[in-house]
Amino acid sequence: MNHPLERAQQAFSKTFNRDADRLFHAPGRVNLIGEHTDYNNGFVLPTAIDRGTYMAVGLRDDSQINVTALDINGETSCWDANATIEHDQKHSWANYLRGVFIQFVESSHPNIKGMDVVVAGNIPQGAGLSSSASFSVVFATAISEINNLFYTPAKIALLCQAAENQFVGCNCGIMDQLISAAGQINHALLIDCQNLAIEPISVPDSLAVMIIDSKVTRGLVDSEYNDRRKQCELAAKQLNISSLREASLSVLQANRDSVDPIAFKRAHHVITENERTLAMTEALKNNDVTSLSRLMAESHVSMRDDFEITVPLIDYLVELVSSVIGRNGGVRMTGGGFGGCIVCLLPENLIAPVTQAIHNNYPREHGLTAEIHICKASNGAGEITPTV
Repeated sequence: MNHPLERAQQAFSKTFNRDADRLFHAPGRVNLIGEHTDYNNGFVLPTAIDRGTYMAVGLRDDSQINVTALDINGETSCWDANATIEHDQKHSWANYLRGVFIQFVESSHPNIKGMDVVVAGNIPQGAGLSSSASFSVVFATAISEINNLFYTPAKIALLCQAAENQFVGCNCGIMDQLISAAGQINHALLIDCQNLAIEPISVPDSLAVMIIDSKVTRGLVDSEYNDRRKQCELAAKQLNISSLREASLSVLQANRDSVDPIAFKRAHHVITENERTLAMTEALKNNDVTSLSRLMAESHVSMRDDFEITVPLIDYLVELVSSVIGRNGGVRMTGGGFGGCIVCLLPENLIAPVTQAIHNNYPREHGLTAEIHICKASNGAGEITPTV
């Protein structure tokens, strides 16, 4: 199969009988640790990956925006930049882009140029690797560059988050958009979601990033995700603080009787996950694989028992991989939950044994064939210079 950039270029040429004027890319992401902490103003440790969304753009002389999504049956959504932008009831994917467009207009940029756009990607959809954020960020990057706005990665991330919160209807945090916009090659980013401070953390050369797609599909715009956020907000309110970032485990325990039992469990996860994320950062810096292994295992247990976002097939995969790698690497569920992927940091000599164990056991036990990706930490969104 051709690279998605080539597919986007070829489809653009075929559709519009000319070459695209500009090419853009935004990566997906995998979160190494720090799950559901971002919207609680906490810490996360994601890395951009070498899977992403690619966009071929041609400039128009009018105010029309035409977007074709090759990976969604070649569907097209169109709108007039000068008209009131409504939800696309037939193509839900288009609302991520329409929401982004509205954010630009509301940011005092009403004269956005018309564009013909073709999009293709190689992020598994519904796997929890942030295909939706990559989709939004590449579009925002294209608008910013084509219209000479030159937004910073942080500003693009905030704009895309606002679009998803306000127009799409998913009350997500900032992590997915920020790592897609600001990723750095060979590094994870420790992100402080309270002030958007970023610290690049080198991923040791001795460890490979393995992502295992369970093929249990999931969606973010659902009651479960938004309910978790409401439960965290309830815990913060009952603790009389603005966000769970301000809470400590001792404070939570001391106020156990005054916090809703479900909200207590959610808060327990968030507080301990923040601690684990900071500890994981030090483990990576020191190439301390034993601590890394323990922290990722504790994170998964917390997501399973306190935050209740794993599913049996995900738990099975984590246990299976853990039985192969032991303390030589770490493994946990990654992403919003309820399916999707697990992430594993492991030495390269264990890639083949883990792969074999999954191929031998997962289909037999559960009737699904997992998809395995060996990924590299990559740069964030930007324009691609065409090769001659």
